[in-house]
Amino acid sequence: MTQPLKIHYTPIEVRGYELDSFGHVNNAVYLNYFEHGRWDLFRKLKLNEIIHATHRIIVVTDIHVRYMREAKLYDELEVRTRMIREGLYLIFKQKIFNKQSGLAIARGEVKTIFLAQETRKPTDIPKEFIEYL
Repeated sequence: MTQPLKIHYTPIEVRGYELDSFGHVNNAVYLNYFEHGRWDLFRKLKLNEIIHATHRIIVVTDIHVRYMREAKLYDELEVRTRMIREGLYLIFKQKIFNKQSGLAIARGEVKTIFLAQETRKPTDIPKEFIEYL
């Protein structure tokens, strides 16, 4: 039996300072939205505590963003985040939806790896993370 996907939801409202001269959210801001979704997931699941307790750090190795639609001032957005494992890598699959229309406006994939805190060498994903994948 396949386990259901574990998706985390983070609400965001578009703010004026995130807009570019064309009146929509600047492309670089989406990286902040994705980052906010990951931090919110980590906070709610207390994953930072696991990282610190296991003497690891987590670093981003790759980010890919696909822009599909624009977001404008005061749009209510939702970042949906799920984590999957690929070998030593923890991959965050993320999508941003416009809550009013229900349409996806961007999707991102963020590839991360854990490093041993002292040696800064790659190490396995903490076993305590597995239940959240």
